[in-house]
Amino acid sequence: MTRNPAPSLRRQLLVWLLVATAVFGVLALIDTYREAVKTANTVSDRVLAGSALAIAERVVVNENGALEVDIPYVALEMLTSAAQDRVFYRVEGPPGHFITGYQALPTITGAGDRPTAYADASFRGEAIRVAVLHRSASTGVNSVPFVVTVAETTIARRQLAQAILFRSALRLALMITGAAAIVWIAVTLALRPLYRLSDAIAERSPDDLHPIEQQVPQEVEGLVETVNSFMVRLQSALNSLRHFSGNASHQLRTPLAIIRTQLALATRAGTLEAAQDAARKGDAVVAHAERILAQLLLMAKIDAAGSAEPRPLAVIDVTALAQATTADYVPLAAQAGIDLGYEGELPAPARAEPLLFGEMLRNLIENAIAYAGPGSEVTVSVKAEAGRTSLQVVDNGPGIPADRRAEVLQRFARGGLGDAPGMGLGLPIVQDIAALFGATLALEDNPGGRGLCATITFPANVPAG
Repeated sequence: MTRNPAPSLRRQLLVWLLVATAVFGVLALIDTYREAVKTANTVSDRVLAGSALAIAERVVVNENGALEVDIPYVALEMLTSAAQDRVFYRVEGPPGHFITGYQALPTITGAGDRPTAYADASFRGEAIRVAVLHRSASTGVNSVPFVVTVAETTIARRQLAQAILFRSALRLALMITGAAAIVWIAVTLALRPLYRLSDAIAERSPDDLHPIEQQVPQEVEGLVETVNSFMVRLQSALNSLRHFSGNASHQLRTPLAIIRTQLALATRAGTLEAAQDAARKGDAVVAHAERILAQLLLMAKIDAAGSAEPRPLAVIDVTALAQATTADYVPLAAQAGIDLGYEGELPAPARAEPLLFGEMLRNLIENAIAYAGPGSEVTVSVKAEAGRTSLQVVDNGPGIPADRRAEVLQRFARGGLGDAPGMGLGLPIVQDIAALFGATLALEDNPGGRGLCATITFPANVPAG
C-alpha cells in the first residue's frame, strides 16, 4: 500500500511565514496609510495656513472705514504643485460682507475661538481642503473682524499618501522576500543533519542494528533515541529467534531421526508385535520431542519477557499455587515410584506472574521426579520468614555434585546420572524465571542428608496480608 508523503517541512515553514507576514503586513499597511494621510494633511495644512496668513496681513481698513485687501498672489503660488491642484480663496468682513474671492467657496462653521480651522469639503464637484483664518484689522479706535478662507484640491495630498503607502508596501515586500529566502536557506542548512542521518541509515545492511551515533539537532534527539531503543529490542528479538531456531534444530534432530528409524522398522517388521513395539518407541520419542519443543518455546517466552519493558508484577499467594501444582503431579510421581508431598499452610505473598510461576515450579518438580529415582521422596515446601518468602523442592535422590551445580544452570547442560531423561533446560528455565521476579535460585545439599535442595527466595518488598 502506497503512503502519501507528508508535506515538506520547508514548505510548511514558508507558508506559515508568508501567511503570518502577509496578515501583519496588511494591518501595517492600513496603519501606514492612515499615518500617510495624516502626514500629508499636516504638511499641506501648514501651507494653507501660511497662505491664509499672507492674505490676512494684506487686509487693511480704508479711509471710509471699509475693509480692502491687495491679494498677494505669491501666497497662492505657495499652493501650486506638480499635481496641478486648483486653489481657491475668499475674504469676507463682518458677517454678510463679502470682500473678494470665490463667494460660493464653502467655509467652516462653528470654528469658535480657534484662530485657524481646517476641514474637508467639496467645491465645483471636486474634493477640497479648506483652511479658515479669523483675524481683525485695527482702525486705530477699534478693530474690524474678517475671515480669510483658502482651499485647494486634494490631488497632491492623495498622491503623497499613495507614494508613502507604495514605498512602505515595497519595503514590506522586499522584507518578506528576504525573510523567505533566509528561512529557505536556514531550513535547508538545518535539515542537513537529517539528510545525513537518512543516508547513514539507508547505507546500513539489514543485519546492522547497532545504535545510531549520527549527530542530530536537539529536537530530533528524542526520535533517534527511540529508534535506537527500538533497534536494541529488535536485535534482542532477532537474537532470540536465531537462538530458538538453532536450539530447535539441534535438539529435534535426534528425536526426528529416531522416529524415522522406528517407522522404517515398523514397515519392515515381520510380526505384529514387532511393528507395535516400533510404534510404541516412536510414540515415546514423539512425546519427548513435544516436551523439547515446549521447553524451547518456554525459553523463548522467557527471553522475550526479559528483553521487553518491565511490567509491574502482581502479588500472588505462593502457598496456594504451590499446593495446587504439587497436587497435579502426585499421580505422575506415583507412576515413577516417587513419594511426592507438600509442606506449609500459612499464606506466603510474593510478586510474580502466576503462569510463569507455575512453569517454574513444574520444572523443579519434573526435574526432581526425573533424577531422584524410584523409591525416593520429593517434598515441596513454602516458608515465610523475616518478610521473605521462599519456595523449596527437596529430594533424597543422588543429587548434583557441588562442583557441577554451576554447570547445570547453563542451557543444555545435563546434571543427571545414567540414562535419566532430560535436555538440560529445566534448571536454566527456573533460574531465568526467578530472575524475572527478582528472586534467586540456590542449589544446595538436602539438609536431611542425601539429595538436592532447590530454593527460590523472593524479595522482601511485599506487604503482608
